[in-house]
Amino acid sequence: MIRPATPPIKVASYNIRKCIGTDRQRRPDRILSVLAEIDADIVCLQEADRRTGTRLSAIPFELIAHGSPYRPVPYEIRPGGMGWHGNAILVRRDIEIMSHRALALPTLEPRGAVMAELSIGGQHLRIVGMHLDLSGLWRGKQARAIIAHVEACARPMPTVLMGDLNEWSLAGGCLHDFARHFAFAPTPPSFHARRPVARLDRIMATPDLAVIDAGTHHSALARRASDHLPIWATVGVR
Repeated sequence: MIRPATPPIKVASYNIRKCIGTDRQRRPDRILSVLAEIDADIVCLQEADRRTGTRLSAIPFELIAHGSPYRPVPYEIRPGGMGWHGNAILVRRDIEIMSHRALALPTLEPRGAVMAELSIGGQHLRIVGMHLDLSGLWRGKQARAIIAHVEACARPMPTVLMGDLNEWSLAGGCLHDFARHFAFAPTPPSFHARRPVARLDRIMATPDLAVIDAGTHHSALARRASDHLPIWATVGVR
């Protein structure tokens, strides 16, 4: 195992399906309970906003404030919404948010990605959260756009990318594009939550980060809270 030069940081990615569980109940409190089980420092969420009406956050902000140790990165693109095309980032309250922005992607469906640059105990870390298209052609275009956004940042920084890539292949498609620049954390299948067979959800890191440990979170609650299981990784600067 490569020992990191800094204390490890735990990250997680979770497609919460607008808080609708496999029992078809909308229970945002269950999502926060699953996050409490994982106990990550940073969480990327997908399908975090409702898709109809005013597209409010699927998890009420007051529930996050009073029922979790997190706060949302404030993209504030739509009143009452938490993210951009359902992508959101939660961070522990002692983490400094240095900058944040939504990323424009080439799209067929409404898709996007979000970025945040954070300071955790003096260690800087860039986070990108994403939910890619169902079409393989558009997933490839979106992957290359995300890579270009990261490379265009003003300063280099250890970077973690997370999200639902919607990629069923084991190494092809958009995975091939990302693998040229990032290392994949060895997370097991996360979809479908009741019987996970596909690695649709992924965590990737730049070479200056060591992936110390990684996994898919299996619990009775996680199998009910969404149709995806959350994935996690601990990383540290080499």
